[in-house]
Amino acid sequence: MSITEHEHTVEDGFGHIDETVLRRIADSWPRRATIRTDLDQIAEPEEYDEQLPDYPERLLPFADHPLYLAATPEQRQRVLTMAWLVYNERVIAAEEYVANPTFAMIMHGAFPGADSVQLKRAVQQTHVDEVWHTYMHMIAMQRTREVRQITGEPAYPHTVTYRRLLEADAQVSERWERDLLKLVWTTVSEISVNAYLELLSRDKTVQPLHALVPRLHARDESAHSSVMVEVAKALYVHMNTEQRRSFVASLPKALHAFVEQDFAVWPGILKAAGFEKADEIVEDCRRQAGTGLLVRDFSGVRRIVREMELEDQVDFDFGTE
Repeated sequence: MSITEHEHTVEDGFGHIDETVLRRIADSWPRRATIRTDLDQIAEPEEYDEQLPDYPERLLPFADHPLYLAATPEQRQRVLTMAWLVYNERVIAAEEYVANPTFAMIMHGAFPGADSVQLKRAVQQTHVDEVWHTYMHMIAMQRTREVRQITGEPAYPHTVTYRRLLEADAQVSERWERDLLKLVWTTVSEISVNAYLELLSRDKTVQPLHALVPRLHARDESAHSSVMVEVAKALYVHMNTEQRRSFVASLPKALHAFVEQDFAVWPGILKAAGFEKADEIVEDCRRQAGTGLLVRDFSGVRRIVREMELEDQVDFDFGTE
């Protein structure tokens, strides 16, 4: 049974849905979207500086591990190059496997409450942006592979965010539950992705293109975050009690999936770079307290929880302000 086949209640007083926000974002799209304003920066990027790293070493969970520090400069550079490629893979997976299918579902009426013209304009524009973002990251990855002469990359596992979605999906049986999981994962991803992009977007120590692509992406996502807040509110008021309960219960699961360090990807990278004790390095890091999170900014989800008045229902420690 799909969500559209359930009875729905709409007479709630929670979180006001502001269509003017969606109208303003949709109207501004032709002027602000990077696909319209920054195509040339991706087509003709700055010169590649082979002396600059491809990824910030400080973000590696094993950056201080003795066995990593004892490696040759060439081995460490290769790890950083593949870390940059995996960084992009994680972005692309969030777009291609999670967000874009969900946007298509919204546009095709899988969720009641998505009938507004302004909502559909904003969602369709967001969908277009996400396809463009995949292209940006794909081009950046290809350039890196050519310059660094990367061959024989390991087979990367599905990104941790997508793996967690597949695990959650396997635990439910109804179609509406699976659709709702995709909606929640997309909502969390769209309102939290800037925290992930900002890991590199302002970094002046890496390749200029490797900061530029996340920075351009983040500019679009600032608008997408506001779109998804309004979309989530619009759809939530049409959910029945069971669906709302599932929505709330899935929020912290999706957030954990989005912010956690992906330990499964590192053994393959280290082995491809010539580290004989790759598994030992990763296991040492996994056991070490404080290494489990890659992203530590939860402000996006905190915002939607507040606006939807779900603060007393969502089981997640957002920490202090």
